[in-house]
Amino acid sequence: MSLITPPLALYVHFPWCVRKCPYCDFNSYALRAPLPEDRYVRALIEDLSQQARALVTRPLASVFLGGGTPSLFSPFAVERVLSAARATFGFDPDIEVTLEANPGAIERGRFREYREAGVNRVSLGAQSFDARLLRSLGRIHSPAETRRAAEELHAADIPNFNLDLMYALPEQDVRGAVADVEQAIGLEPAHISHYQLTLEAGTVFAASPPQLPSDEVAADMLAACEQRLAAAGFERYETSAYARAGRLARHNCNYWSFGDYLGVGAGAHGKRTEAGHGRVIRTVHAREPRRYLAAPADVVSRVVEPRDLPFEFMLNALRLAGGFEPRLFVARTGLRWSAVEPTLERLKDRGLMTRTDTHWKPTPLGARFLNELLLEFLPESPATGTSHLSTVDRQAASDGPARLLYTGYDGATGK
Repeated sequence: MSLITPPLALYVHFPWCVRKCPYCDFNSYALRAPLPEDRYVRALIEDLSQQARALVTRPLASVFLGGGTPSLFSPFAVERVLSAARATFGFDPDIEVTLEANPGAIERGRFREYREAGVNRVSLGAQSFDARLLRSLGRIHSPAETRRAAEELHAADIPNFNLDLMYALPEQDVRGAVADVEQAIGLEPAHISHYQLTLEAGTVFAASPPQLPSDEVAADMLAACEQRLAAAGFERYETSAYARAGRLARHNCNYWSFGDYLGVGAGAHGKRTEAGHGRVIRTVHAREPRRYLAAPADVVSRVVEPRDLPFEFMLNALRLAGGFEPRLFVARTGLRWSAVEPTLERLKDRGLMTRTDTHWKPTPLGARFLNELLLEFLPESPATGTSHLSTVDRQAASDGPARLLYTGYDGATGK
């Protein structure tokens, strides 16, 4: 393989929340004791230093502080982590630094302090502006707190912020979903992540499912909300992401273009390209915070087999509304274009993919059945001619491909 080293991002996972939401399957834990802020920050810095030894030194293009609820940590703690990252790797001159924040867990005036610490983008977990629905989702904030947080972001000179919104909520109708989008637009964010509530295994909602809208109603919600977002100047550039001109999330775009990212913190995932060795490495930390704090430098690494690279690349790139160029596939996987071209041509003949002069992307039909489309890129076992992945793995891909690595949440890789 002949790999080209892509840009490098940093994901930092903060695993604690005030309360665990019943729909959340992220690696997060309700805070039942004093926050071990200093100890955890020291562990993150040790983790950074240890992982840097395995990397070709290159500046960070973006940083995402995710969780959990990173805004439970003080601006001083955030500054310590960012200073260590800058000293270890260096920052691009126009680096994007995002902090996830819960509107119900942010002290008044804190956003200005986070900005002074180095944060220049914030992702607010609004989810809905209907107080009844927020209660059903187990959220600790109110619609008023989301509005106040947005006002404070503008006052702190952080206009580049994202609002997370969910749709197809319990007993929600199309009018309610559009009303949430309308209220979000009114707060003048730069970016909106808009994703459907799904019942994930291992969550409270999975064990005791709420009454959700039908698939047909959910599709109507998505169509109506997307139309309203487009009218307000928000371009859909990824399956669940909408942005104003010039405000695409660079950190997210790095994921979807199969770029590299260093993952530090409890349960954090990472990916790095070792061009000199012609291989792609996946990394993951221990999920449980106590285990991570005991050994922050312990990272489990695995080499991605060449036969798995087409699926892993497509799992990301096919989420992009604009598609991808063949040369990106070759540069990021080190494989020949012929490794995927026959499959893409078959999918084109079936009306699931389309090709322009420069790009490949799913058709509207392909986007609707993206899970099934992605299964076409699963590798086959040489002995049997079937996928070498287990039945469970195939079912996971079929049920929701984004769940293998990411979800619709803005910037999240802390699964």
